[in-house]
Amino acid sequence: MDKEYILCAAIWYKDLENEIKQSLPINCDSGVVILGHRHGQCIYTLLSLKGLRTVTHAPDGAGSHVQGFLTSKNRFVDRKEAAQIAFDMAQTKDLKGLLFSEDLY
Repeated sequence: MDKEYILCAAIWYKDLENEIKQSLPINCDSGVVILGHRHGQCIYTLLSLKGLRTVTHAPDGAGSHVQGFLTSKNRFVDRKEAAQIAFDMAQTKDLKGLLFSEDLY
């Protein structure tokens, strides 16, 4: 079985509607997951497409969201789990508490 590694930054917007459930990572049951080179790109993509900001409580906010990463096994993982995966796969030199896209590339 292939080892799992980090592919890219991702933000899971849990409160946004998504009628195409097949487009979600295998462990996300609702919402929309936006991918990007860095988290800022995900944030800008949401703003460009929907006019929503990545904040929880605001009239123009996207609601509940989690910043994390997409893995090679099509799983969304939070920054903590991503840090361990990236370290185990030698994608980072040091094991930190949280992973940031700047740690990868």
